[in-house]
Amino acid sequence: MRKPYVILIGSASGIGKSTISSEIAKELGIKHLIETDFIREIVRGIIGPEYAPALHKSSYDAYVTLKDKNRYESNGEALISAGFEEHASFVIPAIEKVIKRAVDDFDDVVIEGVHLVPGLLNIKKFQEDAAIHFFILTADEETHKERFVKRAMKIKRGGKHLEYFKENRIINNYLVKQARDHHVPVINNLDLDNTKKRMLTIIRENCTELVLQHTVDQLEEVTHIVLNKYGGRIVDVSYFLPGFGEPLKRKVNVYDPVEAERFITLIKKNPKRRKDLQGLYELSNNIHSNQICAPDEESLQNIIEELEKRGLVYHPEP
Repeated sequence: MRKPYVILIGSASGIGKSTISSEIAKELGIKHLIETDFIREIVRGIIGPEYAPALHKSSYDAYVTLKDKNRYESNGEALISAGFEEHASFVIPAIEKVIKRAVDDFDDVVIEGVHLVPGLLNIKKFQEDAAIHFFILTADEETHKERFVKRAMKIKRGGKHLEYFKENRIINNYLVKQARDHHVPVINNLDLDNTKKRMLTIIRENCTELVLQHTVDQLEEVTHIVLNKYGGRIVDVSYFLPGFGEPLKRKVNVYDPVEAERFITLIKKNPKRRKDLQGLYELSNNIHSNQICAPDEESLQNIIEELEKRGLVYHPEP
């Protein structure tokens, strides 16, 4: 019997988490979709502003309530992040109660909101009983600003709300850092379809072990097929070195085409890094295995077929 899904989708305001969360819930057939803003309102009704002033501010201006603001005089970003963390910390226990209720009732749930902070939210205690997946969404600053303005106008929060983009951008950067520090996937929300594929590739277990044979120069071709074309993921790599009984294993989890492109650019521009990687490839006769994952079974088969067609799959001689 499968475990209930608990899908957590966090981001700063204006990144697009509400749209993505709705699409993920629809794709997985999950009827419970909860915004942390609603949970926050319940907590506000229990804890008054005299006890938790940061809670009764917005996430982006909670810093004005901090009593030790002087500590941050020379670091405005740290001040805003500290205020946001204080604000979110009052909501986290209630979010965990919602997760526990969903798990106890064996209900699938998607929870989305800015208050889902990696490092503050303890998801480990639910991992045995739930298929729990935590994501932080991000976008480049220009895209974020454009979406932020559109969202503010759509929900009729123009004017003063629009003045807080800088603070929301700092919260975005804080959440991304927290996610990377705590090994929570960061998804660049380029567009709806691609973001949904990246997340489903991680949520669903549509994976297979493939033994590939290609050079360092062909690495870009492989990542383009798996990541860009079909929204897949490359997990771990094992190199088969002569004279060793066990392959040399490296843990990797490549799902973001932006990060993959950055790595390939680094290899191209850094002769030493390229030479080191090329030496490992040549030592293993360019043969290595990966777990290849995809958002659905059809995409996985398409990845395998295209890699085969390009001659990138290794077939030992009979």
